[in-house]
Amino acid sequence: MLCKDIWCNVNRIKDLIRQTLWVSGAKGVVVGISGGIDSAVATTIAVKALGPAHVLGVHMSTASSSSLDHADADELCDRLGIELLTIPLDGVVAAAFDDPHMTNSLVLRGNYVARLRMATLYNIAAARDYLVCGTSNKTEYMIGYNTKWGDSAADIQPLLHLWKKDVYAIAEIFDISRSIIEKAPSAGFWEGQSDEDELGFSYQEIDTVLMNLEKHEFTPQNALEEQIFTLVRKNTHKRVSAASLL
Repeated sequence: MLCKDIWCNVNRIKDLIRQTLWVSGAKGVVVGISGGIDSAVATTIAVKALGPAHVLGVHMSTASSSSLDHADADELCDRLGIELLTIPLDGVVAAAFDDPHMTNSLVLRGNYVARLRMATLYNIAAARDYLVCGTSNKTEYMIGYNTKWGDSAADIQPLLHLWKKDVYAIAEIFDISRSIIEKAPSAGFWEGQSDEDELGFSYQEIDTVLMNLEKHEFTPQNALEEQIFTLVRKNTHKRVSAASLL
């Protein structure tokens, strides 16, 4: 990606955010700030589009949250000049999983937390007449590495057309902190959780394969492409509306 293409993307995203707010009549956006690169880039572009007075950051912590993530979220918001709310979710999560009908596996608990985060953002957004700004990128969207009605839910998805590598490229030109750029991507669902460990592939590998699949009309050319295409295919339900006869 050439630098001029990066700026073209940034300008298109800023226009998208402004237009979405203008059409809705909303006063601003709220962003869930995890301390990771996607939320840092989404928040930075939102501030450049709307100004700091119209962007609110929310850091939602659990027992498995990293203190470094909280510190990075604080640093980002201080640098951008926006308000940051910190909301602990452990009490709600603990109460939910006290019920014997709830299955408390690592993945299902993580999915519950992702949906609780989004419910929290929508509550805050509604109270302020804001919209929820999502942070999903195209790489994760294509392979289904998200939680349905969790991080996949939002009013605006400014990064959804960008590969993970493009998100990193934008982070570099905006001088986002090295701590955020260099840390291992993680959803923070459990202590030590890493996106790439859980997926079994690096984001660089996934980006390369997905771009090749697009080039060849999603006909895999080798075993690695077949593996990742399987993820694309089995997670189609996450990219379409609910099945119905309507």
